[in-house]
Amino acid sequence: MKQRFRDLLARNRWLKWVPNALTLGNALCGFAAILYTLQVYEKMMYRDGSAGLEKIFAVSALMILGAMVFDAFDGYAARLLNAASIHGIQMDSLADMVTFGVAPATVVAVMAHALNPLKPRQFMIVWCLCAVYLGGAALRLAKYNVHAMLEKKSSEKFSGLPSPGAAAAICSIIFFYALEGGQSRVILQRLISFLPYYAAVLGLLMVSNFQYQHFGKWIFSIPRHKKRLLIVVIVLGAACYEPALVALVLINGYVIWAPLAAFAVKIGLLKSPSEANI
Repeated sequence: MKQRFRDLLARNRWLKWVPNALTLGNALCGFAAILYTLQVYEKMMYRDGSAGLEKIFAVSALMILGAMVFDAFDGYAARLLNAASIHGIQMDSLADMVTFGVAPATVVAVMAHALNPLKPRQFMIVWCLCAVYLGGAALRLAKYNVHAMLEKKSSEKFSGLPSPGAAAAICSIIFFYALEGGQSRVILQRLISFLPYYAAVLGLLMVSNFQYQHFGKWIFSIPRHKKRLLIVVIVLGAACYEPALVALVLINGYVIWAPLAAFAVKIGLLKSPSEANI
């Protein structure tokens, strides 16, 4: 079977380009999210003000989340097709910078200004906060590249929040805001004004030394852990009723769990990973 697969690769060398094509799909999703977000200004200028803008932001967030599918499968395809290379690692991080760095920062900055018109000084503050996120993503991806080229061992955890996780946290909040209607919309619109500050916190977490679980490896380890399978079943069941709320809680819970766990270890409430039985 393995020999047949090697022969197939030898006969069809174009298959080696599949991982790069998936990586390009990732970057194009981020580019599309940026362009779609900029339609907000046209709508505000020529149509009906801020009404319906949440749909634009929700679609942009969906494009960023869709890019995560490409991001997940390009590495898998590279390993499957024996096409992993330094070129692929660099290209993957460049695509991630567009999709999980520039695109979320753009969406947050435009959203903050569109929903709550800002004065020039306020906009500069928002710009600086989004710049912290953008800088954190750049430093995080550069750190990942260095680690991938110099370290041969694959760790079960990330040092610092992964950039897709940071982008997913922002997108989950945007989705929850867009899908939640009724009387709570006014309250949510006030809360969304704090999103740039949260984005800056995410930027700092990306360059931190907090240990984050490798979610992909956690998923693939489910067949060997019955408890994890039970957790997934419960989560999927809850998601059928409140998908936006479940995504909001799970993703942002993942973000804040690492610093909370580190603090709990420091004050003695939890054992350190080296002391705990995993």
